[in-house]
Amino acid sequence: MTGELEGKVAVITGGASGLGEGLVRRFVAEGARVVVGDIDGDAGARLAAELGERIRFLESDVADVAQVTRLVTTAVEDFGGLHVMVNNAGVSGKMFGKFLDDDLADFHQVMAVNVLAVMAGTRDAARHMSGNGGGSIINLTSIGGIQAGGGVMTYRASKAAVIQFTKSAAIDLAHYEVRVNAIAPGNIRTAIVRKSAVGEDLQRLEEFEAKIREQMRNDRPLKREGTVDDVAEAALYFAGDRSRYVTGTVLPIDGGTTAGKVIVRKPKP
Repeated sequence: MTGELEGKVAVITGGASGLGEGLVRRFVAEGARVVVGDIDGDAGARLAAELGERIRFLESDVADVAQVTRLVTTAVEDFGGLHVMVNNAGVSGKMFGKFLDDDLADFHQVMAVNVLAVMAGTRDAARHMSGNGGGSIINLTSIGGIQAGGGVMTYRASKAAVIQFTKSAAIDLAHYEVRVNAIAPGNIRTAIVRKSAVGEDLQRLEEFEAKIREQMRNDRPLKREGTVDDVAEAALYFAGDRSRYVTGTVLPIDGGTTAGKVIVRKPKP
């Protein structure tokens, strides 16, 4: 580790598991102090006990804007400032076999977590950063917000909204030296895929996930499967000084999936 974030303070939402946990661990390893918010109190408490005084954990539901504000306030009050805001918390929503069967019952929850919380986190972090020399805001979107496709329509719509919001906020906040960028992971193994299926037992869930992973591999130019560490490396770049002239960008971490279809080359006769 290089100590690239030494002296910096960060907030990471959804930081108790999955991608968020990977980000927290990498930021702490690089010298940052981190306020972690997550709805899973037990997982967050375990992470805090393991990582010690460099993190503060607050059990938080980011669908409640006031709880997002509390994370930012805690960073400033407990650690003396805020340099990096990572709006990572997200939910997939239910996956139906076809859109005609979608009852849209989870629309407001998905939009509250995936869009409203990102907007609130960006706003609250920028309110502090704008008067304190700027900072970096990193919003987690998805390749599902870049590429059209079937299934989880509300999720795809929410992640597309994050991309447009990120670019717009980057323009608006550049005057204050506040950089706003987005990371679009794809084909990263976390629990979010299996959470999107409806009414399936464990065996069928595993079969469902295996099919999704196979399709992802077939569509991906790079055959190596992406990891949480790959996403953490991108977040580190945006959080540190190496990206001081970078704002309004969306970086896919997807093995080339969004670049285009794989070219199938037939062997020569």
